[in-house]
Amino acid sequence: MTRRKPRGMRPDEEELWERVRSSTVPLHQNQRQILKAAVEKPKIEPAQPTLPNFSVGQAATSTALPNNYGRDAAKPEPLHMDHKRFAKLKKGKAAPERRIDLHGMTLAQAHPALTRFVLGAHESGARLILVITGKGRSDIDGYMTEHKGILKRQVPQWLRSSPLNSVVLQVVDAHQRHGGAGAYYVYLRRNR
Repeated sequence: MTRRKPRGMRPDEEELWERVRSSTVPLHQNQRQILKAAVEKPKIEPAQPTLPNFSVGQAATSTALPNNYGRDAAKPEPLHMDHKRFAKLKKGKAAPERRIDLHGMTLAQAHPALTRFVLGAHESGARLILVITGKGRSDIDGYMTEHKGILKRQVPQWLRSSPLNSVVLQVVDAHQRHGGAGAYYVYLRRNR
């Protein structure tokens, strides 16, 4: 990339600059030094890391913490439902009785819609519902990937908080046949 030469000042700009320059009062020498010291950044040299003594054949020890690369470090949710039904869910062999698609909704639209849908499905006696959130986009910036699927992150939290936590038994990622990473199976408690 070639740099362009500065264009210089037009005559009207030169006249304006001359008026500004003539109306200013120069700083005293000691004030210049104070301002210069305030503007200059002190040079801080990085500390040299001290490495422990190491000899060939010695077992290495790591003090580094595991890096989750932005993923939640939370453990998976414990299983609250029947193991056989859970295995069917994971294999995609259980058909959802109802489904809701939250694509294109804002958080303010999606939360009440999800609440109405889940409570309505529970009232009607449904046990397995499918909530489609979409995968969300991901922006790759250098080495890190930032996921922008806000509904994908928020929906499980909404399902685990009041008033939905009283009717939701389990939340599981959907099988590829039902939307994969862009959807959740929600297994509801029995309506009593």
